[in-house]
Amino acid sequence: MTTRNETGTKVRRRVLGDDHVARAERSRTSFDAPFQDFITEGAWGSVWSGPQFSLRERSLVTLALLAGLGNFEEFALHVRATANTGASPEDVREALMHVAVYAGVPRANHAIKVAKEIYAEMGVNL
Repeated sequence: MTTRNETGTKVRRRVLGDDHVARAERSRTSFDAPFQDFITEGAWGSVWSGPQFSLRERSLVTLALLAGLGNFEEFALHVRATANTGASPEDVREALMHVAVYAGVPRANHAIKVAKEIYAEMGVNL
């Protein structure tokens, strides 16, 4: 039987990429190990692994929440992850329009700026 940690690690690698997960594992210490286990099992092995949403849908919900809450470092990480989740720039734009209406124009405006920077780094023409 697969553990939640194993499932979470697999999904985390699929979404964020092997390089990101390898960097996180290399920087793991006894201080943050409980937190790393928590997010691997709780977020990646449970929420991101459920049967109701596709990875694309989860990606868009996550992006909207991160932008709405102003967590732009994590937002940038998840914009990069759209290369693995199937969420298109048009999908992200639409999610950010919802952020503008429900969480505020300044948050959406900054998220659009961040997304444009990340897509440029990724070589995506907008």
